Amino acid sequence: MKSPASKLFPGMLDTHPSFKKQSLMGWPSIPGFHRVRRKFASRMRSGQSPTSNLSTLQTSYDPADTIRALRAHRWSYWDGQYLFLVILGIFCLSVIETPGAIIKTLISTLLITSLILPITRQFFLPFLPVAGWLVLYYACRFIPSDWRPPIWVRVLPALENIIYGANLSNILSKNTNALLDVLAWLPYGVIHFGAPVVCSAVMFIFAAPGTVPVFARSFGYMNIIGVAIQLMFPCSPPWYENLHGLAPANYSMPGSPAGLARIDKLFGWNTYTSTFTAAPLVFGAMPSLHAGCATIEALFMGHVFPRAKWLFYTYILWIWWATLYLQHHYAVDLIAGSFLATCTFYVAKTKFLARLQPDKEFRWDYDFLEIGNGHSPDYAFGMSDFSGDYHSEDDEWTTGSSSSVSSGCRSPVAGHSDTEGIDVVIDDRR
Repeated sequence: MKSPASKLFPGMLDTHPSFKKQSLMGWPSIPGFHRVRRKFASRMRSGQSPTSNLSTLQTSYDPADTIRALRAHRWSYWDGQYLFLVILGIFCLSVIETPGAIIKTLISTLLITSLILPITRQFFLPFLPVAGWLVLYYACRFIPSDWRPPIWVRVLPALENIIYGANLSNILSKNTNALLDVLAWLPYGVIHFGAPVVCSAVMFIFAAPGTVPVFARSFGYMNIIGVAIQLMFPCSPPWYENLHGLAPANYSMPGSPAGLARIDKLFGWNTYTSTFTAAPLVFGAMPSLHAGCATIEALFMGHVFPRAKWLFYTYILWIWWATLYLQHHYAVDLIAGSFLATCTFYVAKTKFLARLQPDKEFRWDYDFLEIGNGHSPDYAFGMSDFSGDYHSEDDEWTTGSSSSVSSGCRSPVAGHSDTEGIDVVIDDRR
């Protein structure tokens, strides 16, 4: 028996592709999987929220759009970060000896081009602090020794004994075995390098729009500050004390994989021995950026998934133990690294990070953003409606929003909006 639709549209169900039933073959047969997949896919297709990156990602290759974005941008003192990054980049390129001038010029040209084209600018602009950190870390090997301060060999062991009464790294690494080596290697030598990418991907889907650019900037600047401290306050790690005692150190000394050498021996490779021996910053014990990266990742993930925050905090403790066990840092280095990450996250959360809305599951569910850390009940009187895509003084040039430039903004409205757009609450009350 034919359905009413087939009577009204004879032959349509058989010929028009939009009326064909899609096959679900190839998807895993997991209970409830199809329901979650349909829910997720429908929200991706609907594009109801103007903040959705699927509906507002830049697709233009026209540099004129970048010029218009700069003209519409409301400059603030936060934009001084770009001047800082330019100075940092010039310094690094001037001291780096390898690769040569041609390769450095090519890389710089490609980076500038990526910032001019709107389709690439939305990704590379918030990535700039991370790129600045990576270039600075690489440039450390080329900084002349006479530019650097003396290496502190006795300070960290003395602090360790004063605070804890013993060298915790030596205590934890006294008894080693293959199982403990692997348990320490996983967070320190594997997860540490992939966690930023995984966290960014998860936050892009489940966090409020703009969270990933804020995370990228926070991650990059935290590491830049950490490397700068390591350059100005060079200290020897625990493995140096075990190899050379408290003898004076110099910048010609090679690095050491410490406990990771056992991993090379266990798996029959030379990865960590060669990498850490030729490390650009051998005496960068204070602060521990392994601890800093783990902490800032855990804080951002805990912000997005508050019910699972203790799971993420457990990862911090795991990498703390691994770092001590492998003799790469003292305990005071871990505290310093986590403290630096906590301060960075506090600034990001109070000034730039969109607040969690418990009733939202995906980024596409957000219709308005609440920027800041206040808890005022009268947010309706602080909402600003923007015609078109979300853009404020905390736009892509400041916090890395990937939204296109708004055609304009209206004054704050109380309670409702008479045009489709995003309500943005920026709470500067502390």
